Amino acid sequence: MDQSTAVWLVLAVAVIAANLPYFNERVLLVGPRHAPKAVWWRLLELVLMAMLTFALGSALEARIGQRHAQGWEFYAAASCLFITLGFPGFVWRYLRRGRA
Repeated sequence: MDQSTAVWLVLAVAVIAANLPYFNERVLLVGPRHAPKAVWWRLLELVLMAMLTFALGSALEARIGQRHAQGWEFYAAASCLFITLGFPGFVWRYLRRGRA
């Protein structure tokens, strides 16, 4: 797998993972189904999905070549990007209007 394909793969996984907590009513994606899932469950799932996505990116970077050490700035910016990618799911879950 070349570098360009790995970047697009991580971005696609990040978009799906950032929106998944908002579209799924199961606890941690596999647990019991809760009709109105609590917000803190969604936030926990968002953090776990972000960590899994970062781990995938790190693994692909190590597979392609030497993995570079990242500082806190990288993780802060990547977390903000991950939250931004989850905005469509947030809008669908909390901001869309029902039929009047």
